[in-house]
Amino acid sequence: MELNELSSDLLAILAQMESVNSVLNSNAEGDRGGTQPLRTQVLEDPEAAASSPEILTSLSQLPEIVRTMLRHAELFAVHTAVGLQLLARGALSLRDRELAVLRIAWLCQAPYEWGEHVLVGKRFGLTSGDIARVIYGPDAEGLDEHENAILRAVDELHGDSMISDATWSALAKRLDERQLIELPIIVGQYQTVAYYQNSLRLRLHTGNLGLKAR
Repeated sequence: MELNELSSDLLAILAQMESVNSVLNSNAEGDRGGTQPLRTQVLEDPEAAASSPEILTSLSQLPEIVRTMLRHAELFAVHTAVGLQLLARGALSLRDRELAVLRIAWLCQAPYEWGEHVLVGKRFGLTSGDIARVIYGPDAEGLDEHENAILRAVDELHGDSMISDATWSALAKRLDERQLIELPIIVGQYQTVAYYQNSLRLRLHTGNLGLKAR
């Protein structure tokens, strides 16, 4: 979808992306997509941006996901709002969250999601060894009981649509009620993200190595 003008739908999507980036500290080492200054410029003064031929010409630099999801902007904004709730105000620890997200991304063979969250997970302390264990799954050597339960829960949700009693009991040794409720929701959220990113064939941007990321 070619962009040559600002719209309320586009501004809403850009605002959501900036919120996600802020939560994930995605600009700590520079903007991977190379478009953060443009997004910031547009959001800081939409009226000035709308009257700037240079900015309007530069809209084609926005990530493909923006141009694609503008075709259903209201739905994308609502779905992203759920993700923001989980990212910004979620009960799970950052490590538990990223282990779960990475495991469902790998099970879904979702290049865009996997590549992004390898980068995110490493910023939050995951190592290449942790990433390798996520790929291998709950039977990987080196996992503690809790990490094993997190990965096993994701596998059970993906395969059986529910967490088993044994896995739930193992999780409950470390997670409180809010965290237990949140875990299947975050797995479902990111499975949905994998579904649409895979189905829409979103191309990887610079810095995202897809399923090769470690």
